[in-house]
Amino acid sequence: MYMILLSVFFPILAGVFLLIRFRTPLSGEGNASKRKTLVTLTGCFLVVTALFTGAAILTQKEGVTLFYLTKTLPVYFEIDRMGTLFSLLALVVLLCAGFFSFEYMKHEERESRYYGFYLLAFGVLNGLCFAGNLITFYLFFELLTLSSMPLVLHTGSKEAVMAGLKYLFYSLCGAYAALFGIYFLYRNCETLSFSAGSALKASAVAEQGGFLLAVAFIMILGFGVKAGMFPMHAWLPAAHPVAPAPASAVLSALIVKAGVLALIRVTGLFGRDFLQETWVQTAWLGLTLTTVFMGSLLAYREPVLKKRLAYSTVSQLSYILFGLAVMNEEAFTGSLLHVLAHGFIKAVLFLCAGAIIYKTGKTRVEELRGIGKEMPLTMWCFTIASLGLIGIPPTGGFFSKWHLAVGSLKSGLPVFDVLGPVILLVSALLTAGYLLPITVQGFFPGADYDYNTLQKKEPCGLITVPILILTVLSVLVGLFSDNIALAITAAGL
Repeated sequence: MYMILLSVFFPILAGVFLLIRFRTPLSGEGNASKRKTLVTLTGCFLVVTALFTGAAILTQKEGVTLFYLTKTLPVYFEIDRMGTLFSLLALVVLLCAGFFSFEYMKHEERESRYYGFYLLAFGVLNGLCFAGNLITFYLFFELLTLSSMPLVLHTGSKEAVMAGLKYLFYSLCGAYAALFGIYFLYRNCETLSFSAGSALKASAVAEQGGFLLAVAFIMILGFGVKAGMFPMHAWLPAAHPVAPAPASAVLSALIVKAGVLALIRVTGLFGRDFLQETWVQTAWLGLTLTTVFMGSLLAYREPVLKKRLAYSTVSQLSYILFGLAVMNEEAFTGSLLHVLAHGFIKAVLFLCAGAIIYKTGKTRVEELRGIGKEMPLTMWCFTIASLGLIGIPPTGGFFSKWHLAVGSLKSGLPVFDVLGPVILLVSALLTAGYLLPITVQGFFPGADYDYNTLQKKEPCGLITVPILILTVLSVLVGLFSDNIALAITAAGL
């Protein structure tokens, strides 16, 4: 009955245990046995958390109330189909990035601190996915910022600290804007439970519908910060380059999706009928398309690999938000497909970038000439993921963007029904422009490349196997996109 609580609080307690148990740095030969214990424990904690999460999804039939904040505000957990979708994505990416970390982080002095907060973030993400009402969701939304910020500032450099503070400032500003809206939702909704669907009181809509639209827009802006939506997107390109590569993968594939899930939950409470054909929908569509184009353009001009991928995340997340803002079934299906496709693809790209940095120390795009000759397996995975992000069939990115474009054309929205597909296409061309040259220069460095100095630098299995698993999954999302789309529609997501 309480498996859902184990999936949330076991990794949180495990993370706290690691932070307390391994307080001192583990660098040096004398600490080899301690590091082995740390890695073994972390691996076991990750696997056990995954088992608890899977068991909760399969067996938990009823919601669980942990306690009451007030007489009418419970901290309540319930597993629904939407939460299951996001939780399964988180489970796979966190396992793969976690095992990748065991090799990537082995020379880090603060390795134990990294694993401690990594497990904390795992539990908080589960709490976010399984939150049964808006109050519980908001509590874990705030905790997600606090548990993931140490992953950003892990190295302790000046740049990392400033990026971490920027992430904290932006996230808290967004969360406070959302909290402002929650006050008014509480007064004007029958319930804040997600299972109830649209919950606005008819009397509230009739008496103060205009004010509630303003509240909805403020909440969209607030929760949109975590999803990197313009104009509060700048924390993403600041945070990703300074964080360790596996942390960047988690940030880009999962943490930003918390903003997406928040917007799905909030717009569900307001109700699609209440928001459609209003200035809120128009403004939201405008912001998402601006973000899509701007993020792609900035990525195209960015010379640092991880920062280029961060700008790409800004753009690709707003593909998802655009589908939510269109507010029809076709576009919504495309959004959820892109949640999965982008999650796997962006995890692959950041882990590949991490593998390159780990083996060669190269961080800039112009330094990657010939990298495909040195690390062919890594670069093939990078290439396949890049094709998915561009939207080349049969990858998942093609089918998600197809549904988004068709949903936009079917919407009948003035201007946006045509402008949406046009900007999505332009963004896809820019995506090809900032990803494919890395592959071309990597595999075909030219006649003047010094092949005599070529050395194979493919990393070990702890790095390559997680990359391969995620690459395969990114393709499977495309190959089985029809089945996934049918499941989404049948489940009423």
